[in-house]
Amino acid sequence: MEDILYMREALKQAKKAYLMGEVPIGAVIVRDGKIISKAHNMRESLSDPTAHAEMIAIKKASETLKGWRLNECTMYVTIEPCCMCAGAIVQSRIKRLVIGSKDEKAGACGSKVDVLERDLFNHNVDVSFGILSEECSSMLTEFFRFIRENKCINNKKCAMER
Repeated sequence: MEDILYMREALKQAKKAYLMGEVPIGAVIVRDGKIISKAHNMRESLSDPTAHAEMIAIKKASETLKGWRLNECTMYVTIEPCCMCAGAIVQSRIKRLVIGSKDEKAGACGSKVDVLERDLFNHNVDVSFGILSEECSSMLTEFFRFIRENKCINNKKCAMER
């Protein structure tokens, strides 16, 4: 039940990204039953290829905890992280990762590759898939359908039309 509650918070973040013309992915980091960080994709807004929801959430959580080790934290993310984000999850020592929906094209937590494979690195992350999977994947599908149908070149411009 707790996983559903926090994934709903990640979905709220994804919706913010969607309305901004960003790829709708949201992330929430929880420690001791409290949300310590929320983020959504901001690559277009910041003109930064590393401004993924997971990366921003990790940075905010580290600032909140005044340290880079997030070993007692759980991250909730709407879509399976990419290689960059999966690597950051390992490096930040996040204990548990809860993923809404798989990303068969670029997912790095088991779909395309598995950066979080057990005993691959010095830190292991417990991974769970499928929390609110349909809601997470449908938001992404709807977003890209809108982009294709409106022939959006610049997602921000299309955000104005929503």
